[in-house]
Amino acid sequence: MPKYSTGGGGGGDDGDACELCGRETADLRKATVAGAKLLVCSNCRPHDDAGNAPSDRGGPSGGSRGGSPGGAGSESQPTESRNKELARKQAKMYDSATGDSKRWEEEGTSYESDRLPYLVSGYGDVVTEARQDAGLTVEEVAAELEVDEDDLLAVEDGRAATANVGGSVVRALEERFGIDVVDE
Repeated sequence: MPKYSTGGGGGGDDGDACELCGRETADLRKATVAGAKLLVCSNCRPHDDAGNAPSDRGGPSGGSRGGSPGGAGSESQPTESRNKELARKQAKMYDSATGDSKRWEEEGTSYESDRLPYLVSGYGDVVTEARQDAGLTVEEVAAELEVDEDDLLAVEDGRAATANVGGSVVRALEERFGIDVVDE
């Protein structure tokens, strides 16, 4: 079976390869890894979310509660707290890496001042064709409209949204060439 299988790839649960690393072995045991129930080898058993992989023989534990600390009755508790702790640590790292947000809180943002409108499908080709029909280069259009050449190239390449091109650039192109690229 392929790596990271959920066990539904056919052939039942009697495969001869670890579903996590692909190692072929006859000593496979059931484990829950990142929420997926897999047959894993001895090397991959430490990744079992239940935390009781070494003693798990692949079946129900026999009891509904009690037994070993990692038994069926307490599986969700450690995983949930571990996930919360991980999320808290990731948030702390993200906050420290992104810097101080006080400036944005005090001055605000200008995201809405030159918002890019929804654009029609194939807008880049429409703009390119209109510019070429007018016999103009990218440099000439950018100078005439007083916009950045990179923004104009991004529009022509269909990358206006990912290049953070402002809506004013698109509107200026529409007006200059008499085209419609805004989906209204």
